[in-house]
Amino acid sequence: MDKRININTTEPHAYKAMLGLEAYLAQAEISKTIKELIKIRASQINNCAYCLAMHTKDAIKYGESAERLFIVSAWHEAESHFTEEERVALKMTEEITQISQHGLSNETYQKALKFFSEKQIAEIIMAIVTINAWNRIAISTQLQIGE
Repeated sequence: MDKRININTTEPHAYKAMLGLEAYLAQAEISKTIKELIKIRASQINNCAYCLAMHTKDAIKYGESAERLFIVSAWHEAESHFTEEERVALKMTEEITQISQHGLSNETYQKALKFFSEKQIAEIIMAIVTINAWNRIAISTQLQIGE
């Protein structure tokens, strides 16, 4: 692949804004597990190898099992491996990441209200929006694993 721009050096103010979203998410109420599952699932959907490599390592660091990481992409078929809260967050991730299909459905939103406060739902939405932005930056600038 050809070398492309580095957003951090080319547009440091834009990169700093993205880091501001990360700072917000760092203090969010939702668990690190839910945050990493969101990042992994969105990155799978978007085919972002750079972000997948980063966030699977982070998930392991936070205590996630390799078995669960191996099956995140097939969570629908492995429901017993994920809590109801995690499954709702994963469903939200898929619907928001693939927003052009139908967006966040009323059914999924109502399910989320059973497990999360409105504040936590907002945090989940912002986590999904943020990883999708990072995926788009990494893919469009062709970031390579290890850079």
